[in-house]
Amino acid sequence: MLAVAALSTSAAHAESLTYDQAIRGAVANAPGAAAGRAGVTAAQAEAGAAGSLPDPRLSIGIDNYPISGPPAFSLSRDDMTMGRVGFQQDLPNLAKRHAAQAQAQAAIVTAQASQEIKLRQIRLGAGQAWIDLAYAGRRLAAIDAIIRSLGALPPAARTAVSSGTARPAQSLGIDQAIAGLEDRRDELVAAVARARAMLARWTGVQAPEIAGDVPAIDLAPVRLRVALEQHPDMISADAGIRRAQADVDAARAEKRPDWGAEVAYQRRDPRYGDMISAGVSMSLPLFARSRQNPRIAARQSAEAQAEAQREETRRTLAADLEAALADHQMHHSQWQRAQRVLLPLARERAELETASYSAGRASLTDVIDAKAAFADAELTALEREAQVASDAVRLTITFGSDDR
Repeated sequence: MLAVAALSTSAAHAESLTYDQAIRGAVANAPGAAAGRAGVTAAQAEAGAAGSLPDPRLSIGIDNYPISGPPAFSLSRDDMTMGRVGFQQDLPNLAKRHAAQAQAQAAIVTAQASQEIKLRQIRLGAGQAWIDLAYAGRRLAAIDAIIRSLGALPPAARTAVSSGTARPAQSLGIDQAIAGLEDRRDELVAAVARARAMLARWTGVQAPEIAGDVPAIDLAPVRLRVALEQHPDMISADAGIRRAQADVDAARAEKRPDWGAEVAYQRRDPRYGDMISAGVSMSLPLFARSRQNPRIAARQSAEAQAEAQREETRRTLAADLEAALADHQMHHSQWQRAQRVLLPLARERAELETASYSAGRASLTDVIDAKAAFADAELTALEREAQVASDAVRLTITFGSDDR
């Protein structure tokens, strides 16, 4: 009863998804996608304040307050004592402000690249889960059909033993073959459950089911190689270089003086007149050899590091792409061989052995072996097809310039 209730609950919440629906649903619902969008928004908001002037400062105080002599500790007995309210504004040099803006723009590009990396991970997870579920279901249906087709052999084997045309040990072969297929069936049932759980994890659908055909993905190696320059890892590496260059500019800007301005209103005893003071200030970077120059050298080394890391990223991506293309070509050739050679040969052998057995020229063991080999060839062909489809999804999403 509990099993029936569980199946009913699962069926009630089942939702069919095509490949494209799974990809779109994963991008729309995955928490990682929301986190990436929030990161970009944060970087853009931060950039709005980059390069702006620092906040002004308000100063309040007392000037010329006597602490000795006849007017000591009096606010009104000395004509120079006054209350002061001042306004100060620091004015960093323009090069420093431009460098801060460049740093903020590089941070935005880095956040966008990070978001795109996360989106590709989400698309890849959902796409491969959909492919895994689709082919696990197809292999499960195929093995069920194979087991049903072999169901007539055990009675035939027992009849042959009873009639004396087969040895008792030979009748065990078909039971062993069916038991082996049942083991593989159990593995496929678990594979279906795992793939469904992963698809639910990416899409948020509680009990996803496969709808539609497996997408026909046309791999174009030349296009994939060209798209490497637009890969998020490369964009992030380029942004790292721009950020390092902006850091160098910011360090160099420290060798230029910063300015400041101040205006103060000073109120004295009503017997005397009030006053206004104004002035400017300037920083004096006089010790560049021991202060600014080491910072500039450090930032330049960081820029060289970012450039080297970009080249390492490019080489890694190119090598990964070529290796993945080689594996895909191998898997595609093996699938085609299974479809065009191995499966037809196994089918023909099973038919010939069955005909020979009917004519009394082959033993039941020969028929069992041939049918078991044909079943294995069918499942192998499906497994190789699944590998080819999985390769195509991984290549186009990981290295392509679009969602597919």
